[in-house]
Amino acid sequence: MDLSPVIRVEFTGILFPVKMPDLKTAKEHGLTEEEYNKITDKLGREPNLTELGILAAMWSEHCSYKSSKIHLKTLPTKGAQVIQGPGENAGIVDIGGGLCAVFKMESHNHPSFIEPYQGAATGVGGILRDIFTMGARPVAILDSLRFGDPSLPKTKYLVDGVVAGIAGYGNCIGIPTIGGEVYFDDCYNGNPLVNVFALGIAKTDGIFRGYAEGVGNPVIYVGSKTGRDGIHGAVMASETFTKEAEEKRPAVQVGDPFTEKLLLEACLELFKTDAVVGIQDMGAAGLTSSSTEMAERAGTGIEIEIDKVPRREESMSAYEVMLSESQERMLMVLKSGKEEVAERIFRKWGLDFSVIGQVTDDSSLKLTEKGKLVCDIPISLIAEEAPLYDRAWSEPDYQSELNVLNMSDIPVPGNLGRVLLNLLSSPTLASKRWIYEQYDHMVRTNTVVLPGGDSSVIRVKDTDKAISMTVNCNSKYCYLDPYWGTAIAVAECARNLAVSGAKPLAITDCLNFGNPERPGVMWQFKRSIEGMAEAVVKFNTPVVSGNVSFYNETEDRAIYPTPTIGMVGVIDNVKYLTNPWFMYEGDVVVLLGETKEELGGSEYLEKIHGMLCGAPPELDFDAELKLINTLLKASEIGILHSAHDLSEGGLAIALAESCFSPGGNIGVKVQIPIDMREDAVLFSESQSRAIVTLDESNLNSLREIANEAGLKTEVIGKVGGDKIYIEDLVDISLNEAFSAWDTGFEKILKSYA
Repeated sequence: MDLSPVIRVEFTGILFPVKMPDLKTAKEHGLTEEEYNKITDKLGREPNLTELGILAAMWSEHCSYKSSKIHLKTLPTKGAQVIQGPGENAGIVDIGGGLCAVFKMESHNHPSFIEPYQGAATGVGGILRDIFTMGARPVAILDSLRFGDPSLPKTKYLVDGVVAGIAGYGNCIGIPTIGGEVYFDDCYNGNPLVNVFALGIAKTDGIFRGYAEGVGNPVIYVGSKTGRDGIHGAVMASETFTKEAEEKRPAVQVGDPFTEKLLLEACLELFKTDAVVGIQDMGAAGLTSSSTEMAERAGTGIEIEIDKVPRREESMSAYEVMLSESQERMLMVLKSGKEEVAERIFRKWGLDFSVIGQVTDDSSLKLTEKGKLVCDIPISLIAEEAPLYDRAWSEPDYQSELNVLNMSDIPVPGNLGRVLLNLLSSPTLASKRWIYEQYDHMVRTNTVVLPGGDSSVIRVKDTDKAISMTVNCNSKYCYLDPYWGTAIAVAECARNLAVSGAKPLAITDCLNFGNPERPGVMWQFKRSIEGMAEAVVKFNTPVVSGNVSFYNETEDRAIYPTPTIGMVGVIDNVKYLTNPWFMYEGDVVVLLGETKEELGGSEYLEKIHGMLCGAPPELDFDAELKLINTLLKASEIGILHSAHDLSEGGLAIALAESCFSPGGNIGVKVQIPIDMREDAVLFSESQSRAIVTLDESNLNSLREIANEAGLKTEVIGKVGGDKIYIEDLVDISLNEAFSAWDTGFEKILKSYA
């Protein structure tokens, strides 16, 4: 594609100093023929290359959500706790005491496949800017990662690069990465997923939003200079991969966490003044998205002088300046006359500061270069007139066959203790210590639950409060049944918060799917949204922010539907916090909830028998709420010493994980009635269950709470000893179990160099 300036054409009063594009050029930018014709019809003329690039970026799937928007609008987004829902840089919920939690999750999947270190690093940088743009100081990061076959050299390379990128950026900027999840499956061989969640704390009266308000107010560029890195990043993220994916390397941004730290502190200092009208991160599509989205929200226009944009490379065209995705940059609108106040702050922190334009009343994006008008597009054409598709959807032909599981064809292994050891050492279930030890998870000294638990918890400084957060998705469940798989992801998040003693408040999501132009993928997405919508209503956890990542597909093979859910909850007093690990020898172990013979989609079925089929476990919302309420009430009166939810791997894995305490391993001896298949007793993944430990003197109090809720309780054993002993089923040494779990991941993946 020739981008060189070759001719100058006078057309409707606009000087176009670039080659006029055609339909071929439009298609190279990811536009369809129909979309290109709509542009020419609305403009009443052909766009020039700069205008075409702007519209192609903003009409890309990544920026416009053109295939998902009609479904996303059905999600519940309001609640008494919600201060800011979807549509801004991040969502906000009230946590009481004049404070709020600001959080969001986003993907950096395509860039991380091409260049894993920078792809992951800039994913962290981008989500952090979304948080402090709102006026909040970021205090925690979580990651949700998916990789392919762990035995493949490419997988090992990707794991090494992605983890190093997250660690490098987070550690350098001084924000702790305190938890997350890592899964492995062949479906991610060509499309790893790198989803990053960030959370910040702000005062409820100190929130800032991305509005370009006040005609005549100055538009300000701050942060790093603009380069050529990341051009076409948004378009690249809206395409499926081919064998030529490596050629996309120039579209991956390059991050600098040290500059981001300066930008963070400068913005937070500026927020203490009364200078800021609106502010937005330059993320996907760079200066284009930040300027047009701010104008769209305010119903105004923006005029930008391209020559005033700081840049680090010579001879950059308006096209390149507007579409660059160089990192560590912000666009803001100041009150007129406050330029000097802001400039003084940003110069003090060693950052670029430039007045590049002003807010206008003509509802258009106008760009000038060397005094000439080089772009004039109505904001409405960029935003609300962007394409909106109701894609065809239909259940895949294979779905009904996939859901068939005949348990009579599956033998019960003779040595269930060996099965447990095999599962503990599998890369998905094994300890991820090798990963989180690369993260500084204690910086800022707020972390009160170390990585490896059900949820991650930070204290809110100068208060008694704590914030619990988690990310979850079992993509195998979603592949078997996208509706119930997604609902289970929401339920597990709520359960993970409840076992820590936190009341669930709201969710963010990162919806990772294949090509939406395929009816089967669109059916998965539609059903997933429907399942999420029902679940968030049941748990009163509205969706306040999120992200959609389509086209996670290589050579016609899509990933499993992976609607990752991030949930935030509040613990009103940190003394109510409950840890996930056994604490004291002699404590009784109580199983809350009911175990059923449900092995469809389980880790056991796939890892031991090589089968992915059946239906995911049944989810009863009422049973889940009974469990959550019981856990919260028991935590509030301080009778629980530990609590751990049951999910992948079932009861046997949960018992083992509870033994592996950071403070020292403790064994367990239990006796479970065997009224179903022995392997189901141990490895069924029935929902709405947790194991808790407490002093025997408090057992009646727990039973009273559970009975009031209508929740089944069963005393199954005691903490102590040097074994994991499950009568008649498992008898293995604690050391052997811990070794399998602690080294399983490293044996497969750490060998990469």
